[in-house]
Amino acid sequence: MTKVYPNAPATATATATAAWEKPKSSLVSDGNSVVLTVWKKSLLFNCDGFTVFDAKGNLVFRVDNYYAGSKGEIVLMDASGKSLLTIRRKRLSLADNWVVFEGETAVNPLFSVKKHVNLLNTQSIAHVSSGGSGSSSPRNKLYEIEGSYRQRCCGVYDDKRRRVAEIKRKEAVGGVALGTDVFRLIIHPEIDDPAVAMAFVILLDQMFAS
Repeated sequence: MTKVYPNAPATATATATAAWEKPKSSLVSDGNSVVLTVWKKSLLFNCDGFTVFDAKGNLVFRVDNYYAGSKGEIVLMDASGKSLLTIRRKRLSLADNWVVFEGETAVNPLFSVKKHVNLLNTQSIAHVSSGGSGSSSPRNKLYEIEGSYRQRCCGVYDDKRRRVAEIKRKEAVGGVALGTDVFRLIIHPEIDDPAVAMAFVILLDQMFAS
C-alpha cells in the first residue's frame, strides 16, 4: 500500500489585501511555491476530515470535524490542533455562500467564497471576495477559481489573472494513481499563507463533492 503520510504520528492530538493581515500558520511561503499533499481522511478514529502534509511528510494541517454538506462550521487546525480558520455557511443565502474567520471567532470575516452558477462561463466554479459580503463585483473580488474539483484539476487566479494556487491529482512512485482522496495542493508565492489556500480546498469539497 502506498504510504501517504510518511512522518505523521498514528494519532494527532490570509492575505491578498491589507485587510487580511492576520496571524498566519507556521507554514509560510518564503518566495517559493509550497507543495502539499492533501488526504481526505482524519487521523482521528471514526471521524471524517482532511490531513495535510508538506513535502517532507510532516503534518501541517488537519480538519477533524468535517463532513460533506455540513450545516455547521468547519475548523482548519495546524498540526498541534490550534485553530487557524473557521469556515461557516452564510445564513439566509440562496446561493452556496461561505464566510471564513480567523481562529474560532465569529466577527469580522476575512473573506467569503461563493459557488459560481453562471452557465455561460463553465470554467469558473467559485469566486472569493473580501469581507463577508459574497459580492462578485470587481471591486470586492480577490480570486477566481476555475476547473473541475471533482477531477482534482483546479486553478486559483488573482485579480491580475495570475495563477496563485493549483489542485492536481497525485501519483505514487511508478505512476500508480492514488484516486481523488489524495491530491496535491500547490501554493505559489502570491498567497503568503497556505492556510488560506487549504480553506479554498475545504470549500470546494463542500460545494462539489459527490
